[in-house]
Amino acid sequence: MTHDGIILTFNAGSSTIKIGIYEHLANALQLQGRGFIDFRDQPLEFRLKKETGELLKSPLSPVPAEDVTAALEHVFACLAQQYPLEKMRCAGHRVVHGGDVFTGPVRIDSASLARIEKLASLAPLHQPQNVRLIHAVRTLHPTLLQTASFDTAFHTTLDPLARRFALPRALHEQGIKRYGFHGLSFRHIAHTLAQFKLPPDARVVAAHLGSGASLCAMQNGISRDTSMGFSTLDGIPMATRPGALDPGVLLHLMGSMKKTHQEVETLLYRESGLLGVSGLAADIRKLLQSDHPDAVEAVDLFCFRIAGEIARLATTMGGMDTLVFTAGIGEHQPPVRAKVSERLTWLGLTLDAAANARNATVINAPESRIQAFVIPADEELIIANEALNLLHEEDFTD
Repeated sequence: MTHDGIILTFNAGSSTIKIGIYEHLANALQLQGRGFIDFRDQPLEFRLKKETGELLKSPLSPVPAEDVTAALEHVFACLAQQYPLEKMRCAGHRVVHGGDVFTGPVRIDSASLARIEKLASLAPLHQPQNVRLIHAVRTLHPTLLQTASFDTAFHTTLDPLARRFALPRALHEQGIKRYGFHGLSFRHIAHTLAQFKLPPDARVVAAHLGSGASLCAMQNGISRDTSMGFSTLDGIPMATRPGALDPGVLLHLMGSMKKTHQEVETLLYRESGLLGVSGLAADIRKLLQSDHPDAVEAVDLFCFRIAGEIARLATTMGGMDTLVFTAGIGEHQPPVRAKVSERLTWLGLTLDAAANARNATVINAPESRIQAFVIPADEELIIANEALNLLHEEDFTD
């Protein structure tokens, strides 16, 4: 049976949707275009960048921001004008939290979707949006195969000590443990590094630095430790999230300061991080352009915590041989990479300033003991490949 056709990928953030359009030809996936919606934009629009370089924009302004189905109906109509959607075979979704239930990609049916929905409380910023998108596709294309790829699945190999919190064992058994996130990005890094012919046991720290950010210690292509824990709040500071925080702060906020659960949740997910420290912006590009002391401090704190977490992850592996920067900030902000690396000279890391400035793939200086790479994130490719594998399995059993 031929498997030629179109595979769409959906990567939903808290307020964005990234869409990948892939054609399966001759046993290979070929990217045909990337779509994007940012529900914070005014006016709202769907942007499509084709592999030819052509950029198309289509207004979504009449669509309410909360109506994902209406937005997606418009998106499908736009895509149908550019691609043969009658050949659409599958829609693959990034789902943030798989808990202990999902250790790999799955076909979405009523049972698996119900389990995904039950995990929403563990990722309240992302999981509900993932679920809404799945329902929207189901409404518009009820017979289309949908698959889920989980950010947490890559971290099922974590060292047992890295997995455990110092809490009563009963809570661990009830699921209060380190899960880790950004696993699709880290899986792509692991696959890409294979092209660089590193020693198989090379000790790698990958830094996924975007509006959400986390780091992963990898060896032999598997996750050994990671900065995010039970939720997407842990680890290093992010655009609007604080990263690691003394739990006593939460007790104080909800006790002496009488903050409600909702107020604390809003503070932690939407008002902290770069935005909270600077009081100016969550976008590091704006902060790097500002000479305001609070903006400078926010950037310095971000880089300070990243460097500290890299050192902690190196401890897990007994050292570090390779550092990888990826995602929006990691790929495009030389000042951040430089500030982080300056704090790691004691580990043997030295950057080539010129290579770093031009966002080269290899940015370490020749004398550096540690290799440093800049590798573009491509979560959508991982989603598409996992969807394709599940599509093969379904066709085989038909």
